[in-house]
Amino acid sequence: MKIVVHDTASALLDLLRRPLEERPDALRDILSPLQHTMSVTGAGNIDMVEMHRNLDSGFRLDREDPRYLPALHQMRDADVWNRIEHSLTTAWNRISGAVPGIRHAETVHVVLVLGNPDDDHLTVRSAGYFGMGGIPGAIHLTMWPTDTSLAKIGHAAAHELHHNVRYANVAWNPMTVTVGEHVVAEGLAEAFVRELAGEAALGPWSKALTGAALDSAYEKITTDIDVAGMQNLTAYVLGDATAQRMGQPPVGLPDFAGYPVGLRIVDAHLTASGLTAAQSTALPAREILTNAGVPTVA
Repeated sequence: MKIVVHDTASALLDLLRRPLEERPDALRDILSPLQHTMSVTGAGNIDMVEMHRNLDSGFRLDREDPRYLPALHQMRDADVWNRIEHSLTTAWNRISGAVPGIRHAETVHVVLVLGNPDDDHLTVRSAGYFGMGGIPGAIHLTMWPTDTSLAKIGHAAAHELHHNVRYANVAWNPMTVTVGEHVVAEGLAEAFVRELAGEAALGPWSKALTGAALDSAYEKITTDIDVAGMQNLTAYVLGDATAQRMGQPPVGLPDFAGYPVGLRIVDAHLTASGLTAAQSTALPAREILTNAGVPTVA
């Protein structure tokens, strides 16, 4: 696997020096490696610039903001891009060593963009960072520098690489994907980060719930483990608030409920099977759920 962490620091600094009307095209150039990868894999109908605008977690294209340049310089001074590359290399070495011959994208393009400091989903719920890596060959990271994001952005990249390799081996059909697959994938990716760098590397989402609140979320999610269709899954993984923000139905779950529940399921699987999260990268969700004692019909 060739891992290409694009120098978006330089590209974003250049973008921010351009007039506002030139910035969408400049961002399109920055995101073009991901757009190309998605077109090759059949997901190219997504317009990356429109997605950036609609999600509202990325920096604003329609206004000047004096906070942007200092934030980029802070990230560059913290060696964020090199640390992401090191973390991804370590992660791939662990997965490829654990599962020799596992299928994977030949090249993985990694694009980090500056976040929107006024977006609570990014800066409050997500502590300043998150990623998307489910399309083999493409990892998209969004970050606003906070103490947590500066410390953990490399771990987020490793989390997304686990998804990237998993979905080069496990089919993700938007029409049929289940709650079980989604929460298992998140639990596996977080368990994998913990294998690489210890408990402290876990994202804040995996620690979002404890005690009775976690027990309640576990009961709700495992009861609905076979609910299918991406349009129905957001609330089970990211919680009601994020689902409603995306126009999807709430189900009575708090922020990021699917992550600690997924990690609980995966931990039960790891204990029962004796496998590691790296060794489990390509296992079917049904096998992991069965090992964890979660009944499914799908």
